[in-house]
Amino acid sequence: MTDSGDFDAAWLPPAAFRAVGGRRSLVRAAAGPLVDTVYGELADACERFGGRVVRDGAAEEPELVLELTGDDPGDEGFALERRDGTTTVTASGARGLLYGLFHVVRLGEDAFHGERARETHRPALATRMLDHWDNVAVHPVMGQVERGYAGGSLFWADGRARGDLDRVRAYGRLLAACGINAVAVNNVNVHETEAHLLTDRIGEVAAIADALRPYGVRTHLSVTFAAPMVLGSLPTADPLDGAVRGWWAEATRRVYEEIGDFGGYVVKADSEGQPGPFAYGRSHADGANMLAAALEPYGGTVHWRAFVYDHHQDWRDRRTDRARAAYDHFTPLDGEFAANAVLQVKHGPMDFQVREPVSPLIGAVPDTRLAVELQVTQEYTGQQRHVCWLGPMWSEALRFRPDGEVSTGRLADGLVAVSNAGDDPFWTGHPLAQANLYTFGRLAWDPAADPRAVLGEWIALTHPGAEERLVAGLHAVLDGSWSTYEKYTAPLGVGFMVQPGHHYGPSVDGYEYSPWGTYHFADRDGVGVDRSTATGTGYAGQYAKPWSEVYESPETCPDELLLFFHHVPYGHVLHSGRTVIQHIYDTHFEGVEEVEEARRVWAGLADLVEPARHARVAERFEEQLRSAREWRDQVNSYFLRKSGVPDGRGRTIY
Repeated sequence: MTDSGDFDAAWLPPAAFRAVGGRRSLVRAAAGPLVDTVYGELADACERFGGRVVRDGAAEEPELVLELTGDDPGDEGFALERRDGTTTVTASGARGLLYGLFHVVRLGEDAFHGERARETHRPALATRMLDHWDNVAVHPVMGQVERGYAGGSLFWADGRARGDLDRVRAYGRLLAACGINAVAVNNVNVHETEAHLLTDRIGEVAAIADALRPYGVRTHLSVTFAAPMVLGSLPTADPLDGAVRGWWAEATRRVYEEIGDFGGYVVKADSEGQPGPFAYGRSHADGANMLAAALEPYGGTVHWRAFVYDHHQDWRDRRTDRARAAYDHFTPLDGEFAANAVLQVKHGPMDFQVREPVSPLIGAVPDTRLAVELQVTQEYTGQQRHVCWLGPMWSEALRFRPDGEVSTGRLADGLVAVSNAGDDPFWTGHPLAQANLYTFGRLAWDPAADPRAVLGEWIALTHPGAEERLVAGLHAVLDGSWSTYEKYTAPLGVGFMVQPGHHYGPSVDGYEYSPWGTYHFADRDGVGVDRSTATGTGYAGQYAKPWSEVYESPETCPDELLLFFHHVPYGHVLHSGRTVIQHIYDTHFEGVEEVEEARRVWAGLADLVEPARHARVAERFEEQLRSAREWRDQVNSYFLRKSGVPDGRGRTIY
């Protein structure tokens, strides 16, 4: 077990290993990096809690056996059973053995009581990945970490890879314990310094990969599509040009010389100013397949982001719709992508808003490998200054079925998220934001899991042996926090009422007349975006039935998405029985009240939480409450002026 040193233990405090560390254990497996990790974790736990672990040899009546039954590096599954007083984990791959050990840690004493029939655990998704938007050199606009809210980069400092990678190793351990198996270590907006990581600075990436490898985490790299020009002095980056394809093949060969288990490339192309194949009259499939061909001999993949849209829109044009863009661009290309090209699609059609429908592109490209992208870093959900546990949001998206039927079929090959971890002492800025990172990993392993049960796991691991009052208090603070945040910010799916640029705090018209395509179209008569097929942008028609029919009409559209799909009068009556304007007033008052109550609950837990952790959260709650009041007052005041309709409950609106 890696010594946490000065690092916050997060969901792996020493006490979480008490059950496994106090027993006689046997590791039956040939040596290897991951098996050595399993043995090391057990040895450290036993040293701490008085148990004993034996490797390969005889063990007197072992209570825990971890056995590697094969040599399949791609098999991450494991089996668990308990018979005749022995708990046994078997796996045909070393990653599975590691995941099996962490599963036993999660179970704690329950893993060693009674009998347990053999049960098999296997990840539903092969790729469970974090994208770090970290800059090697501090960018004058984006800083060290773009959209990062937890300090500086884990990987980079002073323009180079960190010399001491102990924190990276500790991070890899946390990721393995929740099932994450891949990390991209640099920003998808690849600046010139980051571009060189692909060639003359690949050794720095290799050092990071060495630190993550013992915990089964493969390293990926974001690359610029223009690399042959930026790094190779070629006159073009045309993906069908032979010299360009040759340059990528040679660059990739050298990457794998340095990092034999390199995962592959992440690419943002023809998006928000990033170069791409459109410059040469080529398709996104042409661009992705060029990189896929370079990676294919080594088993690598290219993750090609589908975040492609017109960011120079005219706000007066009601027919151009940013929400349509990904579907319009990529559905015609279904079946044209290489087998090792993965289309990476944001879970919603816009940009990680607190409420969006599921992207219609998910499920619309059956002959293309797909990864769904989430945002763990809370760009539009409080920036880790507000507590906002996103498990219920993600669960809703992952359980969505395009045909409207409950199905066990998977819609994607992988789940990817923008990371929320940095060099902050608590990893995530807000200590309770650790729950989002843990929940992402567990939902990537099993998208059908109950998010509240996953939160319970995180609470039990992070606070082992906690009194029921602490467990209940954490649930009270976290369970409904997404709903609370939604209440005091943007109502009914309309989104983007934020300060431009940094996206923190309210500005109802902040992006209303901008070129970014993020509008609410509030006027004296109503609010919302008409995305119907009959009278609007036609976006609702991108869904298959029954969703296209459900979203088409204000009468059938779910309340929480009404303003995303329709422009309606302020007096429109919701399914809840409230008018739109009264819903806006009520929810913004309710949201502030719920933050006040959560702050009160947290204050009452001071005697049960480590002082520095409690103080950090208490400080963040003060800021959240200030911000929630600001949201309430600005949003309610704005819509009172627009609509001329007073609050039906007679409250003062500033």
